[in-house]
Amino acid sequence: MRQLLTVLFLFGRIFSPGYSLIMKLRAFLYRKNIFLKSQQLSVTVISIGNLTLGGTGKTPMVRYVIRMLLDRGFRPAIVSRGYGGKASAEVNIVADGTRILLPPDMAGDEPFMLAEALPGVPVLTGPKRVRAAEQAIGKFGVNLIVMDDGFQHLALSRDLDLVLFGAGTLLGNGRVFPGGELREPLSALERAHAFVITGVDSGNLAKVEDFQRSLQGAFSGKPVFLGEYLPVGIWHSRQSKVCTLAEAKKIPVFAFAGIANPDSFRQTLRQQGFSVAGFREFKDHHGYTPQDVMALVAAARACGAQALLATEKDFVKLRPFFGEFPILALTIELRMGQDFYLFMAERLCEHPGNCSRG
Repeated sequence: MRQLLTVLFLFGRIFSPGYSLIMKLRAFLYRKNIFLKSQQLSVTVISIGNLTLGGTGKTPMVRYVIRMLLDRGFRPAIVSRGYGGKASAEVNIVADGTRILLPPDMAGDEPFMLAEALPGVPVLTGPKRVRAAEQAIGKFGVNLIVMDDGFQHLALSRDLDLVLFGAGTLLGNGRVFPGGELREPLSALERAHAFVITGVDSGNLAKVEDFQRSLQGAFSGKPVFLGEYLPVGIWHSRQSKVCTLAEAKKIPVFAFAGIANPDSFRQTLRQQGFSVAGFREFKDHHGYTPQDVMALVAAARACGAQALLATEKDFVKLRPFFGEFPILALTIELRMGQDFYLFMAERLCEHPGNCSRG
């Protein structure tokens, strides 16, 4: 997969300057309210996004931020594009704060995951996130919006822009799409209020710290925070079966991932000491079929594995295919330092009511 992208980026380099210019012009028009206008809401809006294509840990960061907001007494809602979901209404309510209303194939895997992980928090999707946010405020009485994957969605004004980078890829080849992984030119980072580098560990710390210094030098005054992934548990396809992390590490598994950066999952399993007998990659947001699961089970048995091991994102889409062969999922949380918590606390109102501009 990575080799294919390298070839595609090589041929796409000729178009990168043109695409970069279009993205700069688009941002300028939004900034000056010429033809394109950003709409401001009556409540605080936090955007969690990235500059690069692919996974940078936005979903774990959304979970982290939402839990922090709940601890501080806010009533937040999550608004997402719902990429990969089949629901096509202008606004789709994935969860209303009391129950989940849409399955993963309709909601999109990330919105469904967030709805499951954050009971009591409304989750809405739609191409026009302004409309989804307005419905969250009017229908569910929330007083703060967290916009998932929102850095390029300039139609909705935000009070806090967090831009994430994955420690394994950082800026990739540093070129703008279609010649590289960047969605916009580097100058777009001027819009951000803070940067977060996720997936930091002892193996990549030196490279990450170099990148951190580069960001601080290029965008002075904008803090750069580091976050690490912490495996916290195991989901089991047999709901009555309890399996701890320690027990799962003793089981030979056949692992697979349909995420933007499957190598990050493979690396996590290696670092955590799992016994991985085989590994298969699928494209991001892959829609699994019974044939896929049968092929995975056959591959697992062929190499002596006793269970399949998936990411959380894949696991939620596999439930219709649970059978006798065990399927496990590694649950991962993002751990941030006290410096990030203090930064967020300073940016937020002391009391939920103070976040209203009305």
